[in-house]
Amino acid sequence: MTQQKRKTLRTGADLVAAGVAKPAQAAAIDRVAARYAVAVTPAVVDLIDPADPADPIARQFVPDLAELAMTRDELLDPIGDEAHAKVPGIVHRYADRVLLKPHHACPVYCRFCFRREVVGQGDGLTPAQLGEALDYIRSDARIWEVILTGGDPLILSPRRIAEVTVRLGQIVHVKVLRWHTRVPVVAPERVTAELVAALKSTTQAVYIGLHANHPRELTPAARAACARLVDAGLVMVSQTVLLRGVNDDVETLDQLMRALVEARVKPYYLHHLDRAPGTSHFRTSIVHGQRLMRQLRGRLSGLAQPTYVLDIPGGHGKMPIGPDYLDVTEAGISITDFQGVTHSYCECVPEQAETTDGKR
Repeated sequence: MTQQKRKTLRTGADLVAAGVAKPAQAAAIDRVAARYAVAVTPAVVDLIDPADPADPIARQFVPDLAELAMTRDELLDPIGDEAHAKVPGIVHRYADRVLLKPHHACPVYCRFCFRREVVGQGDGLTPAQLGEALDYIRSDARIWEVILTGGDPLILSPRRIAEVTVRLGQIVHVKVLRWHTRVPVVAPERVTAELVAALKSTTQAVYIGLHANHPRELTPAARAACARLVDAGLVMVSQTVLLRGVNDDVETLDQLMRALVEARVKPYYLHHLDRAPGTSHFRTSIVHGQRLMRQLRGRLSGLAQPTYVLDIPGGHGKMPIGPDYLDVTEAGISITDFQGVTHSYCECVPEQAETTDGKR
């Protein structure tokens, strides 16, 4: 007898029945679900420890009434997508790259999502809108990289992913495709041979940006899904959001970055939390994030070091905000090592020698 397929959980009753929420939480979950999308996949349910009230996986995916409290500094569009929207599905913030958002759906909905005002709504781009988005990319020869995001673009069928890959492959100035996704972690069974084949391009380099926040997310199934992608020649990098109560300690970040590298996923960004509505309970300070980055510098190989970044509110771009180890003054240069010890450094740059004709 075949096992009944397990469903994605979307209501308070679903989460209670699965044992990842208490009956007293059901009404609160449904109140949050009326405002923001909710989805918890079977793979995520299996990671949650219901006996731990501070479980870091549950904290990321199980709704909390705190989400309905919006602070004065929070923004509906915290990174300013709308300020750089050109046509439906296109955000063009930097000259050489664009975001292409083919769909607004995700397999799971993170409780801290910076696009929580739009994800889970609508059906994504119509065929006509996708054509308009591709025409926009085709019209600007500066565009070297297309970053597919959403929503989670890997929720699309392999047939539709293959169509996008092929059509982007026909734009000669686009050299890099980057797909941002949670799928290998939250729904690893979706990473089939058919999906992998759909992502491969004969004309462009293809990168997969994996969103993972806690080392427990890198299960054997998730690692196997990553291996299927990497073995097919797709390059994987990671994105992590710094979250209070999830990964805001050096031991957890150390374990996560090591697990990613072991899975052949290069740590890329550690994001300071964007100021999306109802996310203040996940916030840490930038000073705390810088302290963690200093601690990681002495513990981890360069392969495992992410860049700590802040997306400046209002659409002004993503900038590194990690600690500065170099101090330049009139007295000279000093540099601080990973143990916190400061050393002087002599920058001995020789004067250019004069040529025989007196020119330098």
